[in-house]
Amino acid sequence: MTPAQRAAELRRQLEEHNYRYYVLDAPVISDAEYDRLFDELKRLEERHPELRTPDSPTQRVGGAPRAEFKPVRHRVPMLSLRKCNDEGELRDFDRRVRETLGRQTIDYTAEPKFDGLAVALIYEHGVLTTGATRGDGETGEDVTENLKTIRAIPLRLRGEAPPLVEIRGEVYLPLAGFRRWQEEAEARGEKPPVNPRNAAAGSLRQLDPAITARRPLAFSAYEVGESRGWQAPARHSQALEQIRRWGLPVSPLIELVRGVEACLDYFARMQRRRAQLPFDIDGVVFKLDEFAARAELGAVSREPRWAVAYKFPAEEAETVVENVEFQVSRTGALNPVARLKPVFVGGATVSNATLHNLDEIARKDVRIGDHVIVRRAGDVIPELVRVLAEKRPRHARAVQVPRQCPVCGARVEREEGEVNARCTNGLSCPAQLLGALAHFVSRRAMDIDGLGEKLLTQLIERGWVKSAADLYALTAERLAGLERMGEKSAAKLVAALEASKQTTLERFLYALGIPEVGEATARDLARHFGDLDSLIAAARADAATAHAEREKDRCPRLREVPEVGPVVAARIAHFFTEPRNLEVIARLREAGVRWPQAAPRAASGALAGKSFVITGTLPGVSRDEASALIEAHGGKVTGSVSSKTDYLLAGEAPGSKLAKAEQLNVPVIGWDELQKMLDRGSE
Repeated sequence: MTPAQRAAELRRQLEEHNYRYYVLDAPVISDAEYDRLFDELKRLEERHPELRTPDSPTQRVGGAPRAEFKPVRHRVPMLSLRKCNDEGELRDFDRRVRETLGRQTIDYTAEPKFDGLAVALIYEHGVLTTGATRGDGETGEDVTENLKTIRAIPLRLRGEAPPLVEIRGEVYLPLAGFRRWQEEAEARGEKPPVNPRNAAAGSLRQLDPAITARRPLAFSAYEVGESRGWQAPARHSQALEQIRRWGLPVSPLIELVRGVEACLDYFARMQRRRAQLPFDIDGVVFKLDEFAARAELGAVSREPRWAVAYKFPAEEAETVVENVEFQVSRTGALNPVARLKPVFVGGATVSNATLHNLDEIARKDVRIGDHVIVRRAGDVIPELVRVLAEKRPRHARAVQVPRQCPVCGARVEREEGEVNARCTNGLSCPAQLLGALAHFVSRRAMDIDGLGEKLLTQLIERGWVKSAADLYALTAERLAGLERMGEKSAAKLVAALEASKQTTLERFLYALGIPEVGEATARDLARHFGDLDSLIAAARADAATAHAEREKDRCPRLREVPEVGPVVAARIAHFFTEPRNLEVIARLREAGVRWPQAAPRAASGALAGKSFVITGTLPGVSRDEASALIEAHGGKVTGSVSSKTDYLLAGEAPGSKLAKAEQLNVPVIGWDELQKMLDRGSE
């Protein structure tokens, strides 16, 4: 046998043994025998470097340390999951799904919710080429070399593989490995890891892959993301079987269940088994099994409507409120925070807990010195659940709202109906300015890399930046003199500022920090008005009506935007009538901040004045693309069928919207009929 043949045979054997160990849980050789085969292959490749392949098991030991992690854009966003915490919320989720789809019962896949770190693995022609963290759902970090060190992740898929497929799953730390790591760290006099999730996340983000290789990480796949050249099956459960055939581990705890009662039974069984499992789970995930039904339901904001995470009850502990302090947000709200006697709960030491607002303090009757129960679940900010009134000491005292801002000393006011008091100093308050700037430069807003809070604080303290517009006047020469900034870092930051000037209208609107305007509302405003000047004109026209006695008379122009109600409309109207806000916007535009001009909905066209609702999967076009086409020809797209709907545009696998349209005698058309309407309008 030639060296090349022996190397190929050793790789095949090692891949087979990895598959049997991590996927089938049925090893046929000992660890010592596996190590012998591995060492033979390693020696062979050292003697013949030309035989070393990217997917060789020897490449799991980790490459050279990296200076940083590069960003990876997820072409199919890794959406977060909506959560429910009790049976009622799960039943509500199931009811909404059934009503939307017009079905009596739903098939779900029931899956354990691993307490780890979500990742995406890209395989091209069967070979692992890229591995990334979830990040914010749209952009993660390239941790390919670190992921290659995890033996449960195959470097090459088994069998026939498509040109491209993305496998999503969870990297986690088995409890046995975690406890062994803690013991070894304590023996060396080092600080042991606090909990398996943080240990797994920290291991995966090591700049030196060799360190990651020494950590006992595991992986479990749960979804197919992007793919090309692969005919996806009709059901998620079938896709999971294919993932197994490709050689990736899929949890044997996953079950196909029918109806909400079966979901509740699965949840109860997992909760009973939780303490005996060899890894941490913090709940279960229920997903619609049929992909066509998922497409029908779609997503809202950054959450799919077809999945829900049912969390186990959070861990709780008793402690004492030592003080209550107030933090100033970017909107000026004074948010109360309880300073606690440190207590270990939910896998971490907790010394602070949110009190939400002043109404919540009054409702729970929280006093300084009280014995309280705090709750922590995962990465959620610890919450003060309740006061143990029977243990209240005599010296306990009421929480006093500051009369002056704890940051700038300005007057504090609490308007009628407001749940919190506010600093009246606006962006002249350093805390409000810092919060506003941190929001402005954030990844989902203007995406200015390198402007963290420490650097922003320096810029504010020196008086160089008093509004977002001042950021674009910074020079490399000036920045280079700041703490922990050199010429190279300063030049890089100025380049990032320059690059951020080319943005989109929806990102710009979100970056402005308009109260009540999140990403979804910013997108709706941009699509509805098309340009900033039209939005400002509508807001200023509506300002006089913002507090009209009758709700229907408030802000009529802004309320034409889908999902914008009277409260949000009033906030938008007020924002765009404030002279300081308009001045900052004008200066930003003068500095060169720009975006492609989006055409507003056509006032005339083949579909002018017509209202459409879209359902099902359209041939060769996404719903967003279909909506844009309809709006470009004067039509309007809404989310639900009503008596005011002119047409229901239906594709494959339509849901309950079709039944409602038929009930209301709304005309139902297909993609071909829509094209004919456009053709007739252009004649």
